[in-house]
Amino acid sequence: MENACSIILAAGAGTRMFTKKPKVLLKVLFKPMLKWVVDSVFRSEIYDTCIVCGYGHEKVEKYLKDNNVEARIVIQNERKGTAHAVYVAKDYLEQNIEKDVIILAGDGPFIDVATIKSSYYLHKKNDNDATVITAKIENPFGYGRIVRDPNTKSIIAIVEQKDATDEVKIIKEVNSGTYWFKVRSLLEVLPQINNYNNQSEFYLPDAIKLLLNNARRVGTFFVKDQNIILGANTKEQLNKLNEIAINKRLCELMHQGVDIPLKEGIIVSEEATFGEDVKILPGTVICGKSKIGSNCTIGPGVYIENCTIKDNTSINCMNLKNKVLD
Repeated sequence: MENACSIILAAGAGTRMFTKKPKVLLKVLFKPMLKWVVDSVFRSEIYDTCIVCGYGHEKVEKYLKDNNVEARIVIQNERKGTAHAVYVAKDYLEQNIEKDVIILAGDGPFIDVATIKSSYYLHKKNDNDATVITAKIENPFGYGRIVRDPNTKSIIAIVEQKDATDEVKIIKEVNSGTYWFKVRSLLEVLPQINNYNNQSEFYLPDAIKLLLNNARRVGTFFVKDQNIILGANTKEQLNKLNEIAINKRLCELMHQGVDIPLKEGIIVSEEATFGEDVKILPGTVICGKSKIGSNCTIGPGVYIENCTIKDNTSINCMNLKNKVLD
């Protein structure tokens, strides 16, 4: 995707998480949420990326450096909203003015390659100035609502939860917080965004309103799987993301032939690999780049991290790290 670039918003403090860590470094299935997003962007063949950091930016920058993530880093010293976060990357946008940019939330780990590529295809096909990725959620509390024209069904506004009327609050189609923009179009409206709202913040969705007011072409890309757009502002929501990721990983392993008679208490990292005829029993945690050979039974009650378990091995009630077992 030579004509595409990305901005990942990663400045949040995660106040409701009650942690001193930057929110985007909190982990889902052993991997920071930010890394999930970065991986999906790079796997979509978007290699020109800018990450907007803020709270605890030194920790975020260190993590990115330690994990060889090549990206432009800009700092949002004052958190004044999503549009302000994008504005601090203005120089980056100006350097990519002939491109399209996808803007993503660093705490939305399940945005995937299929969604990024398919939404870009639609964005280009329709020659949109902006494309908003949307989904329907049964309990849309906290999300910006997508308001559509009752006749044409085209998008006419995005209304934030705290600014929504009772009539708007019942809408279930929501803004994912991920957008495609023509960079040139975004730069035209970005300085016009104001903070005349209940939060006194500069909202990026207001860029959509301004483009619509200027009769620019704005479209939506609807995703059927609401999990793709989920983020986390609380530990309860982070727990939900982990549940989704853990279950998806176990289903993938079973599809590949790993025998998991009961999922209870089993957590397996994305990096772990397995030979044939492997059985995993309850209460087993396999993390890091662990390698499990063929004809092995792992569990119950096993924790292994970055271990190699060779063929024809059975282990239970063990805690192992950086070991090789015959």
